[in-house]
Amino acid sequence: MARRTERVDAGSGDVFVDLGFADASERGLRLRLAVLTNDLLAERRLTQREAAVLLGLAQPHVSELAHYKLRRFSSERLLHFLTLLSRDIEIRIHPAGRRARGRVSVSVG
Repeated sequence: MARRTERVDAGSGDVFVDLGFADASERGLRLRLAVLTNDLLAERRLTQREAAVLLGLAQPHVSELAHYKLRRFSSERLLHFLTLLSRDIEIRIHPAGRRARGRVSVSVG
């Protein structure tokens, strides 16, 4: 039996970049905001129906959010959800330093 050799490439640390998405940064941001939103909803132990009322969504859309189907959710909309969950949002813009391009990061304090 012949042995097959498979090539393994090291990832960049960003799955969306590795998959070749042109909007990798935006997708990563939306994912981080959705994780935060879902964590806060879970902390409150809200049903999807209760979460829908709080966020002003239809219950099936809360299900999409809970399952990280984020096509209908912009970064701005996810930020709004976080404010509805009693979180302040602070956006800081500063030079990128030595990087050729800037980046977007989310930190929770």
